[in-house]
Amino acid sequence: MTEIVLLAMVALFVGLRLYSVLGRRTGHEQQPILRPAETAAAAEPATPAADLAVDRPETGGFVYEEPATPGIRAIVGADPSFDVARFLEGAQAAYRMILEAFWRGDREELRHLVGGDVLATFEEAITAREEAGEQLDNRLVQIEKAVISDARLSGRSAEVDVRFDADIAAVTRDREGKVIAGTLSDAIPTHDVWTFRRNLASGDPNWLLVETDEAD
Repeated sequence: MTEIVLLAMVALFVGLRLYSVLGRRTGHEQQPILRPAETAAAAEPATPAADLAVDRPETGGFVYEEPATPGIRAIVGADPSFDVARFLEGAQAAYRMILEAFWRGDREELRHLVGGDVLATFEEAITAREEAGEQLDNRLVQIEKAVISDARLSGRSAEVDVRFDADIAAVTRDREGKVIAGTLSDAIPTHDVWTFRRNLASGDPNWLLVETDEAD
């Protein structure tokens, strides 16, 4: 089974908001799955987990919303090794890893985790921060929810949108370490959608972040 290693989940969180730095989409647009989140209360039987190549969980939970169903089916049809539950678990782990890499300004690590225009935006923000002599002292307090909101397959190119609802404590310090914005005592709720892409024809199992957006 393809090892899910999400190589691109990124949000530029300068000051108090991730989205305020990353901006809108760049141009194109923990728990295993049982059934679509939006149809949890529906009377009809849920979509069989086996159809989506997902292991049955020990506890309940939902990892995708109804609009994602056709896209997930298409991706599983093109790549039977695609596992929705493992994908989302990897997404949550990568969410923390990538944010922390950005906050500490680790360009080398980010180049292995982020792709395209998002990487360029990341590096520009780090450079601007360094030139201003500022440092981020941010903390990811918790991921309250992570769910696949949409998915699609175009040729052999698969894209999956993941919505993250999280709490982040954010502080910006100057050259002397003095706090100039934010506070670590209060977490700021964030709601973002990150889009990951992978060429299923490639032997590379990694998914790259290609778009970011603020969730509705």
